Amino acid sequence: MPREIRIPDLGADIDDVTIAEWHVEVGAAVSEGDILADIETDKATIELEADADGVVGALLVPAGDTPVAAGAVVALLLLEGEDAAAVEGYAADESTPTSEPGESPGAAGEADYEVLVIGSGPGGYVAAIRAAQLGLKTAVVEREDLGGVCLNWGCIPTKTLLRSAEVYENMRHADEFGLAAEGLSFDMRKIVKRSRKVAGKLNAGVRHLLRKNKVDVLEGTARLLGQGRVSVDLNAGDSREVVATNILLATGARTRELPGLEPDGKLVWTYRDAMTPDSVPGTLLIVGAGAIGVEFASFFNSFGAKVTLVEMQDSILPVEDAEIAAFAAKSFEKQGIEILTRSRVTKLERSDDHVVATIDVDGNARTARYDKVISAVGVVGNHEDLGLENTAVRLDGPFVAVDEWSQTAEPGVFAIGDLAGAPCLAHKASHEGITCVERVAGLADLHPVDRARVPGCTYSRPQVASVGMTEAAALDAGREVRVGHFPFQGNGKAIALGEAEGLVKTVFDADTGELLGAHMVGAEVTELIQGFGIAQTLETTEHELMATIFPHPTLSEMMHEATLDAYDRVIHF
Repeated sequence: MPREIRIPDLGADIDDVTIAEWHVEVGAAVSEGDILADIETDKATIELEADADGVVGALLVPAGDTPVAAGAVVALLLLEGEDAAAVEGYAADESTPTSEPGESPGAAGEADYEVLVIGSGPGGYVAAIRAAQLGLKTAVVEREDLGGVCLNWGCIPTKTLLRSAEVYENMRHADEFGLAAEGLSFDMRKIVKRSRKVAGKLNAGVRHLLRKNKVDVLEGTARLLGQGRVSVDLNAGDSREVVATNILLATGARTRELPGLEPDGKLVWTYRDAMTPDSVPGTLLIVGAGAIGVEFASFFNSFGAKVTLVEMQDSILPVEDAEIAAFAAKSFEKQGIEILTRSRVTKLERSDDHVVATIDVDGNARTARYDKVISAVGVVGNHEDLGLENTAVRLDGPFVAVDEWSQTAEPGVFAIGDLAGAPCLAHKASHEGITCVERVAGLADLHPVDRARVPGCTYSRPQVASVGMTEAAALDAGREVRVGHFPFQGNGKAIALGEAEGLVKTVFDADTGELLGAHMVGAEVTELIQGFGIAQTLETTEHELMATIFPHPTLSEMMHEATLDAYDRVIHF
């Protein structure tokens, strides 16, 4: 008889759950302890494990919004010697049926929402949750994966890949720490599998949060009809018209394509292709040395690829402070990454298993063979087929034009996140979404998002992080500045970690002491930068920073020392 997989008893205060996502299909072989599904309650997302070895014979409850009572049988495992015939005609115990679901989105009748969010990325789903918290009847339209590109194909899975690379690099240098790690190897398929699993878990978490906050989710494609009306072609096959008082466009952006560099998924990769490789290419050309290009360069270099980075501008990471970018470039080159600045790919010849690239390097042509190419040359907003022509919404280049409050030229229609232009960062999108709906709700004492103070992070090896003005930007703005530096090699914690390569830089207004900007390169600087971000929000001057007691031994002490250095008071260097 097949083994029954039941929803566990999660406590007296939890009546039922939902299956957020099945991680297996019928016919899949599983081992005891394997994760079969993510189940959601109103409090948390929990993994449902197999309690025996077997083959999945049936999935009795679909993933989605169907509530399931504790103890309900949701799947059947075929044990050794059993075949598919063993599940034919199976009926679960009537004492554990699924609960009666409420009316789902798409039911008959006109929907009326105070806030309708189109797109569920880090801007969209956060805005929807905040709107619901403020008592606004809210819905989200999503045509693909809840959580958007960032959670499913960007920020989170790439950091998961980079964590694997970081652990591998640390293991390669185990001897420096008095440890032994012999016969090191890696399995790229397992590395990718872990990345996809992490993304899947967080995707389920977003669904749980939306349900918990009573946000309706319409799975389908939205199109503006004008005057607050939106047509939604549901993925289930039918369609409906939704009327909303306020519409937030949060459809994100996609990779910009250059003529001759069009991705094909085989030889020329987008970021999506680069995140799910079967193996590591021997030689890799990355076109574009912004954050995305640099992160992929670090990842593939760690696993043995010979990487070439091509950047049209004078330096890699062109939005960063020049001194920090130069430091990072030197570190990457030391690791074996070839960097070509003031360069561009002028021709790409594709063969069955490689490409031949012609690269103009500062006016001189060179030709080289590469196994793969990654195109990382920026993004363009996803505004096509949104029905913008039925509204007064205007474009600003490849993005939707908005004012400081994310308002478009169409009353009641807003655009946030990557769709509204640079900086194209998840945390900027989330902050814009929250600010937008709080203003819609009539909250007082709000401030528009200051894009000049959005922190930037690059999760390469070494990491790069910054907030505020670069030294050059401050000087161009006519500011008199005081600049401080502190190297990682002067910090005890960095030396103890074996991470003595790095630099912290501060830029202050010489007259007022205002912290204009902070820039870092080195281990864990993406975790440190928020300290300077808080300082800017509080309008902190050098006086408060110097008077703050930083704990010892920590990397954060370098923030203190870089401030002291700007005023000729540095202690440890």
